[in-house]
Amino acid sequence: MGTGLRQALVVALAVVSGATDAIGLLALGGAFTSVMTGNLVILGVSASTADGALAIASGGAIVAFCIGVWAGARIAGAARPGDVVWPRAVTLGLVVELVLLVGYAIGWWVSGSEPGPVLTQVLLFAMAAALGIQSSTVQRFGVNGLSTTYLTGTLTTVVMKLASGTGLREVRGSLEILSGLVVGAAAGALLIEVAPMTAPVLQLGCLAGVLLVAVLVTRRRA
Repeated sequence: MGTGLRQALVVALAVVSGATDAIGLLALGGAFTSVMTGNLVILGVSASTADGALAIASGGAIVAFCIGVWAGARIAGAARPGDVVWPRAVTLGLVVELVLLVGYAIGWWVSGSEPGPVLTQVLLFAMAAALGIQSSTVQRFGVNGLSTTYLTGTLTTVVMKLASGTGLREVRGSLEILSGLVVGAAAGALLIEVAPMTAPVLQLGCLAGVLLVAVLVTRRRA
């Protein structure tokens, strides 16, 4: 697998992140599934407003995300000298993420896209754990600054490079990932609005597509 194909797959993972965050924020308790800075702010707001439900949603999402990060780090490990462009451990980590998202999707569909209070929290936490796994799994690539979830640093780096006179070509990859996040969020929000039962299809389809391409390409070149 070349770095160009890996970049395309990473952008698809950013689409998954954007869609998942939008769905969590709009339909599952008002918390993020990957933007933990936002959840920390929401947790602080919930404390000052005595909003117990919001505190559980944001605090629980933080814990679930951290558990996912730990699991992803254990599964995928750290970058190693001599790693191929797409290590098999990355695929394994993303498979575990897919399992969590399938579980969320089943709960979403069984409830008719209107989960009750308890199931809402369970689905939110499952998605946060899934994106935690994705977040740490992507670090196995060993590419400095590469992320599909916490993208404030990515945006900051892009602006700083442009301010220093760097051309758009040098930041194109980062801009593609940021665009993937925005597109995913817009698509996820649109599905929640017009066809909520289909919302998980976007997440599952993108992630399954990434895994299918990764498996086919790595097998062919093995």
